[in-house]
Amino acid sequence: MSEEQVRRRTGGRSARVRRAVLDATRQAMAEHGPDAVSVPEIARRAGVHETSVYRRWGTREHLVIDALLDYSEEQLPLPDTGTLRGDLIAFANSLAAYLDTPFGKALARSMAAADDGQALGESREEFWTSRFDLARTMIDRAVARGEIPEDTDPAFVLETLIAPLHFRALLTRRPIDRHLTGRLVDLLLTDLDR
Repeated sequence: MSEEQVRRRTGGRSARVRRAVLDATRQAMAEHGPDAVSVPEIARRAGVHETSVYRRWGTREHLVIDALLDYSEEQLPLPDTGTLRGDLIAFANSLAAYLDTPFGKALARSMAAADDGQALGESREEFWTSRFDLARTMIDRAVARGEIPEDTDPAFVLETLIAPLHFRALLTRRPIDRHLTGRLVDLLLTDLDR
């Protein structure tokens, strides 16, 4: 096989099948809700065999969570406002808005209720790795601007910021407004300045 053929096959059939299945799952969830999604329906919509779905995801629940994680990654872009405070507030507001959508609510509830299988564990790890990379970019820019110390832990910043938002979305179901996100960011930045 030539180098050009190898490059063209990057991702290959497996990536196309994964994309088709996740898109079909999201479409079915949008139409019927996450609880009504069935593997036979998803396989039919995606144009794949049911066994392909079960082999990769194992259970309907893991498939739903992987689709929700994939969608949430698209919906939470990297902000670049020129300041760490602005970036963190923009990110927190995007997350709050996402958690208030049907998909966001379904993700929060599904992640809390599901047990970890291999496919779900891999999806969750991939999702959080990308989120921590996002946080690292915001932190690296802030360090370069001299806003925070060089030894600031990006994962800690992200976890500290998003934990109260998930707590409200999942447990107390209290609203998340811009005042709250601003206060959380200010509290976090006060700690980083120490």
